[in-house]
Amino acid sequence: MLVVGAMALLSTGILMMNNSFADTGKVVLKSKLGINALSVGTSVFEKAIGQDFDEVTTDSNLQSVSVLTAASQLGLDAGETFPDSVDDVDDYNNASFVKSFEQGGTFNVSCKVEYVNATSPGTSASTPTFHKKITVLVSAPEMGDTVKLEYVMSYWYFR
Repeated sequence: MLVVGAMALLSTGILMMNNSFADTGKVVLKSKLGINALSVGTSVFEKAIGQDFDEVTTDSNLQSVSVLTAASQLGLDAGETFPDSVDDVDDYNNASFVKSFEQGGTFNVSCKVEYVNATSPGTSASTPTFHKKITVLVSAPEMGDTVKLEYVMSYWYFR
């Protein structure tokens, strides 16, 4: 009887250890996916901020917000395709794509670009301003959550 009790106790201990290792593996996987998702989002930001502020600023200096792309027209211009012919930051508006890594993880990426005011960057502006906010959402089914990154790009021209 004592041997049976000892075996039951040992079995319970082994099962608890196995569950602990399985939980640790899940945490490691989610952490790895989170880091990769953050890397994908950061990569999108780096590419976006390397672009011109607006279509009208690709070859000239901007003096007034009145010539900027209308808020309702943010996105790819006629004849442009994502990501091949992106030339300004608002071309990322409504862009979505899938990014896969060989070491694991397939991520769904979606972007939104909107005008914001300098005093309230959390609220979108219905008219053009010198500030555009790009929001990047990165998700993967295995993550169970979405990584949301936001960046405000401003137009400044110094003579």
